[in-house]
Amino acid sequence: MIDINKFLNLTSSKSVKFIRKEIKTLQVNVGKLCNQACHHCHVDAGPKRKEIMQRNIFEKIISLLKKKNSVDTIDITGGAPELNPHFRFFVKELRLLGKNIIDRCNLTVLFEQGQEDTAEFLANNRIKIIASLPCYEKDNVDSQRGKGVFQKSILALKNLNSLGYGKDGSLELNLVYNPVGMHLPPSQETLEKSYKIFLKENYDITFNNLFTITNMPISRYAHNLKRTGKMEEYMQLLIDNFNPKAAHNVMCKELVSISWDGKVYDCDFNQMLDIPVNFNSLNIMRINNLNDIGKNIAVANHCFGCTAGSGSSCGGSLTN
Repeated sequence: MIDINKFLNLTSSKSVKFIRKEIKTLQVNVGKLCNQACHHCHVDAGPKRKEIMQRNIFEKIISLLKKKNSVDTIDITGGAPELNPHFRFFVKELRLLGKNIIDRCNLTVLFEQGQEDTAEFLANNRIKIIASLPCYEKDNVDSQRGKGVFQKSILALKNLNSLGYGKDGSLELNLVYNPVGMHLPPSQETLEKSYKIFLKENYDITFNNLFTITNMPISRYAHNLKRTGKMEEYMQLLIDNFNPKAAHNVMCKELVSISWDGKVYDCDFNQMLDIPVNFNSLNIMRINNLNDIGKNIAVANHCFGCTAGSGSSCGGSLTN
């Protein structure tokens, strides 16, 4: 049995402190509704989920961003963010504020009814896309994300390329890899080269960067580990590969996460475990300034997922 304080004790022994600096990125989870139900999903999103962010919370976030703050990037995630009925309103308001905007797109959502012009909307508003493609081989993708997902993803990427995404211009298209199986991601730099060669030669697809992300031992992925009796083995893998350098660079030191109901967390993973900032419940509707969010970061054993190997974050490896 792994000590519940293992992460805190180990990082303390390595003189790693978890104190937030300036908030550079505001990650906004606009809901758990998604057209897919991926096996590795730490958000436990799916087509039957009803939790979506309401208009008044979007408006509150915008009002806070209008005040003096250090935030330069808004990272919109879900679920499938595009399925929130207020998604486009939010994007347009953020554009007026001059913020960098990221849409975490699962690609297949672009073929859903009512989303026929979403790719054009993203391009017209110069939105950076971070798209899920856990492998460049069909069988691996479909086994993790659902039958037919790979082919739709390829078609979506080709469409995004035709709109100017993934070229040398300003429309940035990044892909996300996560392991299919119980192991750590390989070298991000090496894998990116393989992705670029394979997708170009086989599908004439180009993209900017590949981000490697470790599967987090929470929510749906944790359930699968427990069901197969592999949870402790996977946790030990993460612990054995703890990297102090990655721990010093974790994303929560410059990021906070807002959930669909307005609650504030240190990261998307803490959000899914309902571990609030400073271990005290805080809602965006009750604060007057983003600077009111505390600087002490809540950590627990799942944080080994971000600090193992080359490290992991929503922006990929932490040490490459």
